Amino acid sequence: MSVSSVTAVTVGKPQVSAFSIPTDSPESDGTLRWDKTVLVVVEAPAADRVGLGYTYADAATAKFIADSLAAVVTGQDAMNVPAAWAAMAREIRNHGRPGIVSMAMAAVDAALWDLKARLLELPLARLLGMVQDGVQAYGSGGFTSYSDRQLADQLAGWADAGLRSVKMKVGREPARDHHRVALARQAIGPKVGLMVDANGAYSRKQALAMAELFIAAEVSWFEEPVSSDDLAGLHLIRNRAPAGMDIAAGEYGYQPLYFRRMLEAQAVDVLQADASRCGIDGFLAAATMCRARSMPLSCHCAPALHLHPATTVEGLHGLEYFHDHVRIEQMLFDGAVKPQAGVLKPDLSRAGNGLELRRADAQRFAL
Repeated sequence: MSVSSVTAVTVGKPQVSAFSIPTDSPESDGTLRWDKTVLVVVEAPAADRVGLGYTYADAATAKFIADSLAAVVTGQDAMNVPAAWAAMAREIRNHGRPGIVSMAMAAVDAALWDLKARLLELPLARLLGMVQDGVQAYGSGGFTSYSDRQLADQLAGWADAGLRSVKMKVGREPARDHHRVALARQAIGPKVGLMVDANGAYSRKQALAMAELFIAAEVSWFEEPVSSDDLAGLHLIRNRAPAGMDIAAGEYGYQPLYFRRMLEAQAVDVLQADASRCGIDGFLAAATMCRARSMPLSCHCAPALHLHPATTVEGLHGLEYFHDHVRIEQMLFDGAVKPQAGVLKPDLSRAGNGLELRRADAQRFAL
């Protein structure tokens, strides 16, 4: 289909589905436990194409899309995705921006960007404008619910597969964290980067003390040492953390204002953004703000969703190859790529984000 033939194509009514996928074992981090993940999928039609987007959120997200957002984007110009984003932002004014509402917007936004690329018969990466043909992935899991053997085996497996860095959870049992981090370093060897994520479990002074312990295992990344709402605390820890240890946060950014405040507070060395929460539009806005400050940006979770937008980001720190989401995306989507020598590369032979829902496989998890 030529560009000229789709300039006036309008979006049809999006369809939404939700699927609840049990984890392969009980999981926890520093502040939360879970045994399932809910995937919300949006399919947006126009002409003879269907765009696919998704988020990881509660099933209420799907209901909000069906009841409120689907009507807002129906009839929008498929070529003007930011206009649909702005229309959704106006619609949700009285519902509160963070959380479920933003994740609903993000899933629709991803579907519309995918739809536009498919109408133009382009990979989404090329539509957005690539600066690199692939991105470094880091293995992410290492849950606090794991035994020592599970932890070591998972992290060592990623290292053996060629991933240059791995990340583990800390904070649920602070007295054991030094032991677990030392075990992780032993499992992956001296050449693989080691990252930790406390999910806001520590107090400020506790986080500073843990940073001094973790540096002995050459931990290079300390994510959410305190709550990401505590910008002053993050700023304190960033200033006092050992040399060579980056402080990271930002995964709970639902709109550009959140990222701006975090950057203005000088709260992080690396900003994180999650397109399944802030949308591709929000992710690209975060990338622009980081570029203006010479600040690295890192993708949080949902690797198949982030891959194409990630190729557009100068100074990208990495893409999180998160255990739960990798498992779901490989299980339910055709076109979900795997790292080669630690690098994820979009399949440029496929239009859009390259993903197709395997509906028959997904149906057994349907809500």
